[in-house]
Amino acid sequence: MSAPIGGQAVLEGVMMRGPSNWAVAVRKPNGQIAEVCRPIESVMKRHWAFRLPIVRGVVALGESLAIGFRALSISANYAAAEDNEEAETELSRGAIVFAFLIAIGFAISVFKVGPALLADLLPISNGTLFVLVEGLIRVSVFVAYLILISLLPDLRRVFQYHAAEHKAINAYEAGEELTPQVVQRYSLIHPRCGTAFLLWVMVIAIFVFAFFGRPVWYWLIASRILLLPVIAGIAYELIRFAGKHTDNRVLMTLLAPGLWLQRLTTREPTLDQLEVSIRALREVLALEGRQTGQEGQRVEVMA
Repeated sequence: MSAPIGGQAVLEGVMMRGPSNWAVAVRKPNGQIAEVCRPIESVMKRHWAFRLPIVRGVVALGESLAIGFRALSISANYAAAEDNEEAETELSRGAIVFAFLIAIGFAISVFKVGPALLADLLPISNGTLFVLVEGLIRVSVFVAYLILISLLPDLRRVFQYHAAEHKAINAYEAGEELTPQVVQRYSLIHPRCGTAFLLWVMVIAIFVFAFFGRPVWYWLIASRILLLPVIAGIAYELIRFAGKHTDNRVLMTLLAPGLWLQRLTTREPTLDQLEVSIRALREVLALEGRQTGQEGQRVEVMA
């Protein structure tokens, strides 16, 4: 069975992760590429319960966020370092927890609780209609947020590295040689992208919240927060399933909105940026291959 690998754009670079290792490649100010690798001690390896459907999605999301913050701290330090200066410093555990709480708090406030409270101001008595209107508000806020950040010039290079990550993965899954010139020909869209995942979290929430109708305001807030792990776990299983059935036209049609949204968070990368993405991917594949004793094994890649 193939092992999943995830990826993420960082400042002037790309992070790729496997079941046992993650690596981040960053373009330094002097033009050289710095690589940092770290092992992963996943709780999913410790007990079978963490590998159950839905549960594994929640665990994977939490671990991905933690690794993502660590990779971002490394890339930020390298991007700001002087020539020939090493800057591999990471965030402390306390700083990672703090950043995690801030990010989760912002996301819940803006995309979960906020839309629910806005819908609660409307004179809607029907529970099903209330949930549909709330879902429409939530998706609209999310799309507006993506459009807004896509207009920021400072994020353009991050979006280019996001596309470089997707292109490297698409080329690898196609069995192509991992060189910038070859990888450049591939799509900057990938069905397992985090943007599509977030959209499906919001869509699935409509069906989950439909069971609760329109509760009083305090239960409304509580339900939107407490049910988030369940919804995220379901969305993870859907994206995971879609990644294994990309040849299914019906499924790809259903997932099309998530693919369209990726146009807002990706930009065509340069060959130099593709080189960085490829370096991160090659490093993770090599590390995972050495640990399994199969250096050239086929690995499923999750963008």
